[in-house]
Amino acid sequence: MRVPASTYRLQVRAGFDLDAAADVTGYLHTLGADWAYLSPILQAATGSDHGYDVVDPTRVDDSRGGPEALARFSAAARSHGLGVLVDIVPNHQGVADPAQNPWWWDVLRHGAASAHAAAFDIDWEYGEGRVRLPVLGRPVAEAIAEGEITVDAAADRLRYYDLALPLAPGSLDGVETDDVETVLARQHFELVFWRDDVLLNYRRFFTVTSLAGVRVELPEVFDATHAEILRWLREGLVDGLRIDHPDGLADPGAYLARLADATASAYTVVEKILEHGEALPGWWATDGTTGYDALGEIERVLIDPVGVEALAESESWSELIAATKRDVADTSQAAEVSRLARCLPASDLDPAVARDAIAALLAAFPVYRAYLPAGAELLDAAVRDAAARRPDLADTIAIVAAHVAEAGTEFSTRFMQTTGPVTAKGVEDRAFYRYTRLTSLTEVGGDPSHPALDVAGFHAALTARQAAWPRALTALTTHDTKRSEDTRARIDVLAEVPERWREVLAELRGHASCGDAVFDDLLWQAIVGAWPASPERLHAYAEKAAREAGVHTSWTDPDEAFEARVAGVVDAAHGAARPVLEAFVAEIRAAGRSNALAAKLLQLAGPGVPDVYQGTELWDHSLVDPDNRRPVDFRERRDLLERIDGGWMPPVDDTGAAKLLIVSRTLRLRRDRPDLFTRYTPMTLAGAASDHAVAFDRGGALAVATRLPVCLAAHGWGDTVLLRHDGPTVDAFTGRRFTGGEVPLAELLADYPVALLVADRP
Repeated sequence: MRVPASTYRLQVRAGFDLDAAADVTGYLHTLGADWAYLSPILQAATGSDHGYDVVDPTRVDDSRGGPEALARFSAAARSHGLGVLVDIVPNHQGVADPAQNPWWWDVLRHGAASAHAAAFDIDWEYGEGRVRLPVLGRPVAEAIAEGEITVDAAADRLRYYDLALPLAPGSLDGVETDDVETVLARQHFELVFWRDDVLLNYRRFFTVTSLAGVRVELPEVFDATHAEILRWLREGLVDGLRIDHPDGLADPGAYLARLADATASAYTVVEKILEHGEALPGWWATDGTTGYDALGEIERVLIDPVGVEALAESESWSELIAATKRDVADTSQAAEVSRLARCLPASDLDPAVARDAIAALLAAFPVYRAYLPAGAELLDAAVRDAAARRPDLADTIAIVAAHVAEAGTEFSTRFMQTTGPVTAKGVEDRAFYRYTRLTSLTEVGGDPSHPALDVAGFHAALTARQAAWPRALTALTTHDTKRSEDTRARIDVLAEVPERWREVLAELRGHASCGDAVFDDLLWQAIVGAWPASPERLHAYAEKAAREAGVHTSWTDPDEAFEARVAGVVDAAHGAARPVLEAFVAEIRAAGRSNALAAKLLQLAGPGVPDVYQGTELWDHSLVDPDNRRPVDFRERRDLLERIDGGWMPPVDDTGAAKLLIVSRTLRLRRDRPDLFTRYTPMTLAGAASDHAVAFDRGGALAVATRLPVCLAAHGWGDTVLLRHDGPTVDAFTGRRFTGGEVPLAELLADYPVALLVADRP
């Protein structure tokens, strides 16, 4: 099995297809990347930039170049010595436009008799034999009366505006085409008002009705959905797989075992979100996670533990997520809760009380999900928390929990498929936009109640990674991060200057406020972290953040007045508040860059397989998607790298070339000198400023990174030294040589806030 030394993620889409990706493989090799890592490339919905809405798993996406372009890309990658990792989506398919998804189309046309009916997780009994489609903008009777639904007999279709749906065979026999109500009654689907999605009778991805859950736990469905993917591996087009959202599957462990068997145990990583202190299941046939756990550890070791406590706390984190998760269970996951209640083993529980208890238990679950019978203690903790919050439901919660504990039953399986969506929507897509003490902490898998990590704790975490999951990916930025690594690195500085930030925030709010002090804090932190950012980018972020928070406005019920005030904050950033904003960014810019370079070295040199997200080898101050999927200027990066390779030692300035230096030199060492990265040994620093650095030896490559740069600037390194073995060594970034066992940090870190020492051998 081939294992990458590092990966470089490329977002493949119509505007940057597989042939465009092939054109940058030479640059990726020169940069030092070992594998190219592709976003999903199976046929996705028309116009999809992300590719997670696969509509046909049997072919490569036409707009991304099709199978011929994949072959060309693979050949280009091979010619430069690159491996290939591809992101796949086993949990769901895109069904927004049924005409684009042949399997879904056939199910809507033939119902439960369809050859593909088993592929989708549909509760046919609840739907009375039909698939409920919440796609109408008003109740069906009103839509019919307004002539919005029409029958196109010539095309054998029913139409609702631009949406085409298949007619069941023979459903027009003896019926006038203008008798829409009768025609609808004869279909294998039922059209309902979108606000009535509680009536939904198919499993979906989180709250996205246009993504229908797929039953890959069935061998025939696994085979059908993976035939094309296995062809890629069999023909040597790709080397490994990244598995999207395994927690949505009925049995992730069994899926991974089947996949390993089908792929001869090819390199495989999973997008598993681990909560604070949670471990990846050791029995899974995987090489590890996609790296959010590493992201959190690196972020927190760079945060001032004292200063972060001085920042304003909007409310208790535990109380906040208890409320947001319960709200999600009661609203956007109401259909899933109702389905759980329907499959609850026979009991005399009142249905409404059962739903209440199920929702309470879902909201109290402390992690994304458990894999019973393992994780019984997590269920016990959820029972205690739910019963404490709802003592009136304690007995019913205990009954529900007893059924959850019966691993392998339909109820238990579906419960565990639902805890993840409740957590993801309640925490990542709601609470993260409401908790604003330090927004760099509100990242996927993050827990703001554990805001900082000391150096000893950091070493313990990386030692554990080296021992348990040395082939797992590590990440700082992904297509799903709420803020890119450099945006977070700048925001981290606020924990070192809490009083100054309080003053600046008050001044900024004096220029513009949405009327909610907490949301103002989130907005201004985002603007500071991403600056300079265009009005268009910031307006898009502000609207998304406000709607995700769901306090004053939402996606389903937007409040124009509040959103206008939010937009006014962005306008002020480019207007009246700009002098204050830019002066403050100038104050903290250097410290933010120090944090960014430190984080990058800790990731690239640390245990695991470092993943570089496209473009982040230069400064990247992105916000949440789609902002983080903007086009990358690879020509600029090639030119800067050529200058560096020509002997230029770039300053830490606006070009970002200093980051490119750190990335390229470390990636090349990872790829070309694997003997230097075989273990993890914490190194000792001595002197007055020893708390301002973290250092470790990987078996010949010794990394040193600065932390808490604002406080450090007040007194400097002084007599602080790195203690190491005697012998000649060279800094991979500056070329400076050292021979003694005590290396002064003032000398070692004179040019950059990071260093990577390598034995200077003949």
